[in-house]
Amino acid sequence: MNERRVVVTGIGVVTPLGNDLPTFWNNCKNGVSGIDRITAFDVADYDCKIAGEVKSFEPAKFFKNPKDVRRTDRYTQFAMAAAKMAFSDASIELEKMGDLTRFGVVIGSGIGGLKTLGDQHTTLMNKGPGRVSPFMIPMMISNMASGLVSMEFGLRGPNFATVSACATACHAIGEAWRMIRFDEADAFLAGGAEATIVPLGIAGFASMKALSTRNDEPQRASRPFDRDRDGFVMGEGAGILVIEELEHARKRGAHIYCEIAGYGLSADAYHMTSPLPEGEGAMRCMQTALEKGGINLNEVDYVNAHGTSTGLGDICETKAIKALFGDRAKNGLIVSSTKSMTGHLLGAAGSVEMAVCAMAIRDGIIPPTINLDNPDPECDLDYVPHTAREKKVRVAVNNSFGFGGHNATLVAKEFVG
Repeated sequence: MNERRVVVTGIGVVTPLGNDLPTFWNNCKNGVSGIDRITAFDVADYDCKIAGEVKSFEPAKFFKNPKDVRRTDRYTQFAMAAAKMAFSDASIELEKMGDLTRFGVVIGSGIGGLKTLGDQHTTLMNKGPGRVSPFMIPMMISNMASGLVSMEFGLRGPNFATVSACATACHAIGEAWRMIRFDEADAFLAGGAEATIVPLGIAGFASMKALSTRNDEPQRASRPFDRDRDGFVMGEGAGILVIEELEHARKRGAHIYCEIAGYGLSADAYHMTSPLPEGEGAMRCMQTALEKGGINLNEVDYVNAHGTSTGLGDICETKAIKALFGDRAKNGLIVSSTKSMTGHLLGAAGSVEMAVCAMAIRDGIIPPTINLDNPDPECDLDYVPHTAREKKVRVAVNNSFGFGGHNATLVAKEFVG
């Protein structure tokens, strides 16, 4: 099993910072905020009026059949777009790929078709059960993105969806990695998609007091590790990666962004929405991922933090990093949270942030944590405030932690043939 190496050969993203990889990465490394006042619906009566919306998205460009746009939720549309861009980026020619039962799809969503659920509930209440759409269920369920993407390309390998809140996309990529390592498949489209900037989504998270209400300064609202943070900012979008077994990629002359070296997962078993106070579950998750990859702590250059801009979350992740890395945490280890720019993409966060790690390794640029004006005294690491930093990245750690105590970590490293 350990001899099968897994590499990233294609990346597709749809995000508040851009609907393609070059635009997204350029804005990310330049510290651009994708957060503004919500335009999708009237927010006059809502406590939170801001989010990281995907702009100028044209779903019809990504579906063979125009009718499928009306038959899919926005989260599935994001997933299809990102999958097609990843496929193109990987220069895959299906007729040359051989046995498509060895090519799988794992695309998750933390919540799924929330807009569909809300719209159809309104229809039920106003017009009666006979007017509910026959497409409601397939549009709403969280596995439909994975299913439709497999149908679009004829990929008949392992196919399922992960649903683990904000750890969803990391789990999707990690489980695909595991199946390649165990020789159950040779390639995957893997990642996550989310579209919850809808009335029910904003109202629900706001009622938990989880969202920032810095409505007058939307671009300054997401501020991980800052003492003035007041909650996370909702984002939406998708990130899909093509990952392959190394020899499979080599045989077709694929460009390789990086190698996925390790994957760790754990449970806090503590609270529905709060992390363990000392970050033990997150620490154990990172430790497992590094051990699986055979990575020494001193080899890690960059941690793309979960860093949501919540009071407890940022402190607990900082404690977890310090507990695991010891002196290294303050001596050469660099941490940043790109959620400061994108907002929190929930079930898509881990895969979009895996794209960040791949690009950081490729270009030797670590994106910043913007809005970090006054660091929380309990958040005392090097978080790359305001401006990106040029630095060779040999190994990057990507953290995602979700409601329910779900923790997932992926480790990417520079590919060396």
